[in-house]
Amino acid sequence: MAFRPHTAKAPAVLLREARPLKAILNHAQRLGHLQRLLETQLQPAAREHCHVAKWREGDLLLIVTDGHWATRLRYQQKRLQRQLLMFDEFAGLTRILFKVQPPTVQRGTTGHSVDLSTDAAATLQSTAEGISDPNLRAALERLAAHAKTKG
Repeated sequence: MAFRPHTAKAPAVLLREARPLKAILNHAQRLGHLQRLLETQLQPAAREHCHVAKWREGDLLLIVTDGHWATRLRYQQKRLQRQLLMFDEFAGLTRILFKVQPPTVQRGTTGHSVDLSTDAAATLQSTAEGISDPNLRAALERLAAHAKTKG
């Protein structure tokens, strides 16, 4: 008896047919729909900083990228709750919770750049000359070298 592998199915078919995957897909689509509704009620600047994490039993949990936006949204919480209650999807909304969670990937950061003036480099170098500890002296000289490599 020879082994005959099952024919491959397209990912979209698997997502629609497999029960656990179907539940995950439906949940993701529901959160996406709630996110779009939320964004219609947020200021344009706040939209990229606020995401729906959970909607269950009257509680809406929003993930906010930093404390600044969480504070701003907390001040607007009552207005936001009133506006969201107008949507059937948010019927029964009793409270909005905010959780600060910074993004895991920093956008646009490319390491540290040191901008050191020649005067600061000269001060570091002269300070290093008066230090007897070899490790501290080497560290100060490395810092002073940053200005020399740029100019």
